[in-house]
Amino acid sequence: MQVVIAGAHGKIGLRLVALLAGRGDVVTGVVRNPDHRGDVEQAGGTVAVVDLESATAEELAVHLTDADAVVFTAGAGPGSGVARKDTVDRAAAELLAEAARLAEVQRYLLVSSTGVDEPLDPGRDEVWAAYVKAKKAAEEALRATDLDWTILRPGRLTDDPGTGRVLLAPPPVERADVTRDDTAAVLAALLDSPGSIGKVLELREGEDEVHEAVAAVSR
Repeated sequence: MQVVIAGAHGKIGLRLVALLAGRGDVVTGVVRNPDHRGDVEQAGGTVAVVDLESATAEELAVHLTDADAVVFTAGAGPGSGVARKDTVDRAAAELLAEAARLAEVQRYLLVSSTGVDEPLDPGRDEVWAAYVKAKKAAEEALRATDLDWTILRPGRLTDDPGTGRVLLAPPPVERADVTRDDTAAVLAALLDSPGSIGKVLELREGEDEVHEAVAAVSR
């Protein structure tokens, strides 16, 4: 399988590059900063340096030629303001969808966030509110396309070692943590599961082995 990962230098993205390359897939990692090339290559991927905040869909589509799937794991990250929550977490996700359409790539996995269906907590700051709004808007835009999409909403992400066991289910699901290792593992399994197309899935730490969890929601 040939997979293009947007946000390949992120904490989930790099893990996913390594997992896919390790099982023999051909992986292209889209990064903004050319200094990140070495990390992605060390994980087993090739690199496309593209600024998703300024590139056109046509420019991005060049790097999707012959791909079987795209995965959006990008995010503005900690310390970014309200504006970049929109330009990265929403607009860049939409840009990838349009580029996939132009390159005739049907499969699209979107890493979103838990809580996007809930009313905004007035006690949270404006940056958090902008993040949730951006993720929700990205989901809505993807669902309106004809792509074969799956939306994954992890709980609070941790850098603890993965356990290989998760809770994967349609919303609503109570809030809880999940490791980035296990999130990457679930994304890899979803790529192999056409039965997950058109589904929104919440991901938490749990008791089910990753492939069993993915198989259960893909029936």
